[in-house]
Amino acid sequence: MRPKIYLFGDSITEMSFEEAGWGASLTNHFARTADVVLRGYSGYNTRWALKVAERVFPAAGEAVAVTVFFGANDACLPDRCSAFQHVPLEEYGRNLRSIVSFLKERWPKAVVLLITPPPIDEEGRLQNPYMENPSGLPERTNEAAGEYAKACIDVARECGSPVIDLWTKMQQLPNWPTACLSDGLHLSEAGNKVVFEEVVKKLEEVGVSLQTLPSDQPLISHIDPKDPLKSFPN
Repeated sequence: MRPKIYLFGDSITEMSFEEAGWGASLTNHFARTADVVLRGYSGYNTRWALKVAERVFPAAGEAVAVTVFFGANDACLPDRCSAFQHVPLEEYGRNLRSIVSFLKERWPKAVVLLITPPPIDEEGRLQNPYMENPSGLPERTNEAAGEYAKACIDVARECGSPVIDLWTKMQQLPNWPTACLSDGLHLSEAGNKVVFEEVVKKLEEVGVSLQTLPSDQPLISHIDPKDPLKSFPN
């Protein structure tokens, strides 16, 4: 059986198998070496993710890596229209630690890769509301997202897990609000490319790559054209 790479997160993960999405790109990248399995739940925060983790991850089977990509919803402001998604910063950290602990207990050898929430373009959120917003104020701010990104990095350090600081990385790019984001929160094609490249690079750093994962079944280049069947195990 091929090893699995699970993607666990909110809508940014759930949407990652759309055209040019970072999850779809990972599936293509790891073809013949690992199955990339989507576990994305739109709108979820770490509180809800922790509630469902036991049910969404099988006890059997091998996982070589799991991406944990939460925080964008936890960071919704508690006095704005998405307050029901808000998780206080301290609890967010505790929940992330619990998620990492659960995954490491389930798959002790798997890499648990944390990804911080992305930056927020507040004007983009106002132009693309997804629910009634009588206050006329953005339900998220970039400042708050940055606080949750820092907490994510702190948890990764405490747990000995690799982390991608997406909040900082994207803001280093020119015109990031419109180049990397489609609606002030979710990823554009360029934003998906950033996440894909960062995930591949970080996994390579910790030993999960095309060079370290065996290919599934004999490659065509390894099959003897004079006696093809001898290349296949009995």
